[in-house]
Amino acid sequence: MSSKRLGLFTRLVRSEDRHDAAEVYRYALEQIELAERLGYDVAWVAQHHVDPAEGGLPSPLVFLAHAAAKTSRIRLGTAIVTLGLEDPIRVAEDAAVLDVLSGGRLELGFGSGGSKSSFELFGVASEDRQRVYADKLAKATSALRGEELVPGRSLHPRTETLRENLWHATFSVSGAQLAGAAGAGLLLSRTQPRDRAAPHARLDEVQRALIEAYSAALPADIAPRIGASRSVFVADDHESATRLAERGALRFLEHLRAAGIPEFAESVEEVLRDSYVGTPDEVAAALAADTAVADATDLIVQIHPVDPDQRASLRSIELIAAEVAPCLGWRASER
Repeated sequence: MSSKRLGLFTRLVRSEDRHDAAEVYRYALEQIELAERLGYDVAWVAQHHVDPAEGGLPSPLVFLAHAAAKTSRIRLGTAIVTLGLEDPIRVAEDAAVLDVLSGGRLELGFGSGGSKSSFELFGVASEDRQRVYADKLAKATSALRGEELVPGRSLHPRTETLRENLWHATFSVSGAQLAGAAGAGLLLSRTQPRDRAAPHARLDEVQRALIEAYSAALPADIAPRIGASRSVFVADDHESATRLAERGALRFLEHLRAAGIPEFAESVEEVLRDSYVGTPDEVAAALAADTAVADATDLIVQIHPVDPDQRASLRSIELIAAEVAPCLGWRASER
């Protein structure tokens, strides 16, 4: 893992000690600041609308602008901006401003995701999401590449590095092919829908086809960028890790039932199916066996869906940097 980067994905959800948006944002920033001190390479956030139990951050670029002012080295990423619900030129403009203000530290991830309720909120038919996303992705990418938006006018401010730090998130082989053909990075999710013919397949087995499709489509002169997001929660002892993980998973399961989407998971075990939970040695061994992580350029860890209190979250971030990632060959960044 010597050439890999280590990323912290801060989900910005409520938990036992995070009750309102101000606390959620303050605690997330505290995690990012700690990650920078520990040498993490990238801090990632996601965009969610009107569902604070799933993720309470509708405006990721606004939050990352605040984080940029509080940090100096760590890179700042969106995983993802739900581009189908946005004006692509305005997203490109906001991203360009943030990239300039942060000294070129932005990693800009796009995806078509979002819940059905979010698409209804913005007047976009859920069944049209892929078509709308593809159209807006083309417009945003064109703008970020400096192409003319109107005759004689292109994106302002200009950014020379952001076009090289674009990412596509996808669950599909076709989406991975498109990411590769575009020369973008590929963002792999912390969990993945299973084929009915192989419901118990390992996460890395399911994602193997995406990695292969991406690599095959990538132009020969462009280096691959693959971000493997993983749910990781580490504690000093196995019992504490398991207890807190099960408690968090039960809370998330209750949210799924209340939201009317029990098909996502019907038990605590299913919620935690793709999670890496335990002591540093246990988690390091499990991650070392994950073939998608082995092929990735970026390991991106997130505590969700465990979402314990802030003390346990910060301790997990520390243990990952001090005892887990070094076992995989990572060294703290000093850039």
